[in-house]
Amino acid sequence: MKQTWRWFGPDDPVTLKDIRQAGASGIVSALHSIPNGVVWSREAIAEHKKLIEDAGLVWSVVESIPIHEDIKLQRGDWQSYIANWGQSLRNLAAEGVNNICYNFMPVLDWTRTDMAWELPNGARCMRFDEDRFAAFDLFILKRQPTSGEYSEQEIAAAQRCFDAMSDEDKRALQRNIIAGLPGSEESYTIEQFAAQLSLYSDISAEKLRQHLADFLNVVVPIADEVGATMAIHPDDPPRPLFGLPRIVSTIEDMRALRAINDSPANGFTLCTGSYGVRADNDLIAMIEEFADVIHFFHLRSTKRDGRSFYEADHFGGDVDMVEVIRRYKAVEDKVGRSLPFRPDHGHQILDDLNRRSNPGYPAIGRLKGLAELRGAMLAVGGKLD
Repeated sequence: MKQTWRWFGPDDPVTLKDIRQAGASGIVSALHSIPNGVVWSREAIAEHKKLIEDAGLVWSVVESIPIHEDIKLQRGDWQSYIANWGQSLRNLAAEGVNNICYNFMPVLDWTRTDMAWELPNGARCMRFDEDRFAAFDLFILKRQPTSGEYSEQEIAAAQRCFDAMSDEDKRALQRNIIAGLPGSEESYTIEQFAAQLSLYSDISAEKLRQHLADFLNVVVPIADEVGATMAIHPDDPPRPLFGLPRIVSTIEDMRALRAINDSPANGFTLCTGSYGVRADNDLIAMIEEFADVIHFFHLRSTKRDGRSFYEADHFGGDVDMVEVIRRYKAVEDKVGRSLPFRPDHGHQILDDLNRRSNPGYPAIGRLKGLAELRGAMLAVGGKLD
């Protein structure tokens, strides 16, 4: 069980020194300064890797090499962008970095309505509030939903929510949803966002899945050749938003992805927080069925409230984290190697409340999560790296 930690590079308020003191040995990182679609050179990779290794740590997982929107849409120079992605994969492997987490979510990466929602104990967390999301979608973005997207009751609740917002509330909500979250490469104005959504007007889930297949059929053979693994991250939240298709949300979606290419390199990031938002997702069944091709674990818990949810304590919420960890150990025993995990998203607690940090990625809150996860792993007989 490889203890890793997300690091956003030299500008991250949480430093590599902080991470090492927290007890992690591996880093999950990316070259965020390089625009989408541009090849990551070996020189840039080596420089980033050296920063990590000089701090006494190892670059364990790439999260992520962004996938250009034109690949998802199959427009413009999309085949060249796939070739560039594959070359970045080759260059990473040549520098000894060969576990790649990525996602195929259209337009937006992970989505939240609140970045610092206060819990009863005074800690702050991220939240997805369905009424606030619908208020943005219907009355700020002013998108025309398809029939059945929202019920009459949901529209009425969104209207009440919107009417109660101040102008600053509306601006903050807009920033939270479309101005770009940590790890996301996209940031839009309302006009730009609406234009991006329109490009997907004729892209069904079936068509998007075919576009993913066309991408994988080029890059998975490269991963096989260079000894890399690809670990797709689930949709977050795992359901359609803004009328956009979602294709990595359920166990059926996971099966469909494996049916595209059954190479061991074509695998998954098992994000308990994202998959756990859906009550119909059986995390234990997912782990058991795909044990051979889970290459990375994101461990966090969410607490559902209808179609809303918030980021709970790592051992709170709706995820049976102890049982997940037992199955994690069983996966490692089966495949015969240590697999990386990271404490995903933490609460702002203690001095986090007085310090700048990326939303979801404070120092002390994640330290608490890592310590709790470490204790459970040792209790079930896991071996920590």
